[in-house]
Amino acid sequence: MERLLVLRLESVGVSAEAVLNGVPLARTGPTRRVVTLPIHEYTLAGANDVELVIEPAPPGQPASPQPLLSDGKQGATLRLLLPRVGQVAHPANARTLAEISWAPVADEVTEMPATVRRSVELPIAFARWRWLDAPVVADPGACLGAAAAFLQGLALGLARGDPEPLLMAARLRFEELAQAYQHDLADDVGRFRVHVQQQHASQPLRPLMPKADALLLRPVAGGRLLECLTPAGEPALQSPLADGGRATWPVRLALIEGRFYVLR
Repeated sequence: MERLLVLRLESVGVSAEAVLNGVPLARTGPTRRVVTLPIHEYTLAGANDVELVIEPAPPGQPASPQPLLSDGKQGATLRLLLPRVGQVAHPANARTLAEISWAPVADEVTEMPATVRRSVELPIAFARWRWLDAPVVADPGACLGAAAAFLQGLALGLARGDPEPLLMAARLRFEELAQAYQHDLADDVGRFRVHVQQQHASQPLRPLMPKADALLLRPVAGGRLLECLTPAGEPALQSPLADGGRATWPVRLALIEGRFYVLR
């Protein structure tokens, strides 16, 4: 694919979160003021709901409203960009398809978190992704035990250097990613398999085993997907590495007829 549809989130003096069609995709904070990422697999044909959230609550946690007094230097901007071929995803090198900005004047008081929304028609035709038709999970808390057991199976495979349980659980996700970015599915799956195997060979993976009492299921996409997080808001499926870093495998689950599927 020659051109990518990219989301770019920037903030100054505040934290911000970008949400596309009900799915939180990017977050800025004190140590990361700019985030860019391709977004084909979350984009719909026709109208798309775009949200810019200022001072969002920690992932998976309830918001605690509080006033923010602006000093006139705080602001955030969310843009959907179509960069020119071979160029970086920056407004100077791209067509801006949508933009949301928040920049209060000095001494203006705003209750946080604050959300700015708009609907955007995008001139790109994507397939109808499966997560749009997944059933809404009415009570995520009731799924904690089953979700933890499901994630433990994936973690156990990774601990053995075996990516197959995760590949099987995420088969539909890999199919749609290949479709979204016009990749070869076998190549994508092969790269993931080799990456996990090589990583485990160089420094054995020791994934944390998710437990029901330490698992957050964050409803996203209108409750059709459950984002699996630790109490700190990090991906629940992760492994510490010998160099002090971490390997993470973000997982958003759909629950269909009593079975979990990794759709994103």
